[in-house]
Amino acid sequence: MSTTFAIANPATGSVITRLATDGPRDVQRSFERAHAAQPQWAARPIGKRLAAIGRFRESVQAEAETLAQTLTQEVGKPIRQARNELKGLVARLDFFLAETARTLRERRVYANAAEHLDERIAFEPLGVVANISSWNYPYFVGSNVFVPALAAGNAVLYKPSEFATLTGQHIARLLHAAGVPEDVFIPVIGGGATGAALLRQPIDGVFFTGSRATGAKIAAAAGRRMIKVQLELGGKDPAYVCDDADIATAAAALADGAFYNTGQSCCSVERIYVHEAIHDRFVEAFVAEVAAFKVGDPLDEATYIGPLARAAQIDVLKRQVADARRKGAKVVAGGSPIRNKGNWFAPTVLIDVDHTMAVMRDESFGPIIGIEAVADDDAALVLMNDSEYGLTASVYTPDAARARRILARAEAGSVYWNCCDRVSPRLPWSGVKGSGIGLTLSKLGIETFARTKAWHLRST
Repeated sequence: MSTTFAIANPATGSVITRLATDGPRDVQRSFERAHAAQPQWAARPIGKRLAAIGRFRESVQAEAETLAQTLTQEVGKPIRQARNELKGLVARLDFFLAETARTLRERRVYANAAEHLDERIAFEPLGVVANISSWNYPYFVGSNVFVPALAAGNAVLYKPSEFATLTGQHIARLLHAAGVPEDVFIPVIGGGATGAALLRQPIDGVFFTGSRATGAKIAAAAGRRMIKVQLELGGKDPAYVCDDADIATAAAALADGAFYNTGQSCCSVERIYVHEAIHDRFVEAFVAEVAAFKVGDPLDEATYIGPLARAAQIDVLKRQVADARRKGAKVVAGGSPIRNKGNWFAPTVLIDVDHTMAVMRDESFGPIIGIEAVADDDAALVLMNDSEYGLTASVYTPDAARARRILARAEAGSVYWNCCDRVSPRLPWSGVKGSGIGLTLSKLGIETFARTKAWHLRST
């Protein structure tokens, strides 16, 4: 007997619809279908596989407003930001369409006529891969995996987050209409139990985006099976504002980096260190930026801060604020939930913080930020690296050499000079420490979805 789960609007708490959950037997059947279909898909020329991705791109553009409305209604992302995600998806698809074929082309790496020897590297699909995706950027995060995976000749069992299932169903519908066979890209619907059932299948790779705790369990299971694993986990992303930075520019950039998507991004700025010489002026400018953010109905064009997608996160933020206050921090903006239907928390800024406080150590994933004064660059760097995470780090200064000295020592997969909270399809997306293993995006991220075969060819 199948169970169902509710898709709720986080802005109002009202139920949008209920969907059936895929149970263990459903997941097993999906794997069997994908396993049977994958060889025929891999046998198609890569140009034909990419042509299907190109048609998917056209459909995304044609239905962009419908897709954005669905995304806003089920995860609470402000409508303008939902549209921005879809625009960014098109640019990301353009990168994959332009680079995948030549990245996966067989390469001759050595030839010696005297030895009659030819050495080559070929790229073959992994097989059937599981893509366990996230709700905060379902188009971005999902496409980082399923697009190059399909283009490389894999079949994909795609489990959208239970909080973004309607978006996941849109993705499947558009891919199928574009020419990706239904048995090659199969949505698997449900929550944690469904994901666990998916991992029990004899898949050839698992690509997960989510919490560190769940990622650790997946890594352990994948390690026992010796399959390909890529984990994009959390972040506690630091930024440092040097004493020579333009205060207004840095405050505006970092307020956006901290509060865009209501702070629900793995690469959101989650802690800020400011040189003590400009700390007070920076805080004043930063709080003014935050005060100007419109909080409200995510379908309103003017809204910048929407609801939290998950009600449970409200308690996380409340505990972080209470812990910080108890240890001496001062709240200079927000600090509490907004009394309204749905999942709302006021944009919150804390000062006089330190690393004994959870807000500076544990992932917040919401509209909250701590700002700490530091004496110099070395002190800032020590604090930036004092984290179990290592996804991104940013520095604000007009001095390029100074920024490079600091960022070269930052323990992070991506570093930024005078910018933050940015992802490029041309650069690898990866983390160190508790922020994950493996990578997506860039040419390296395309290669992730293929198995290399070394060819040693000697003619007689």
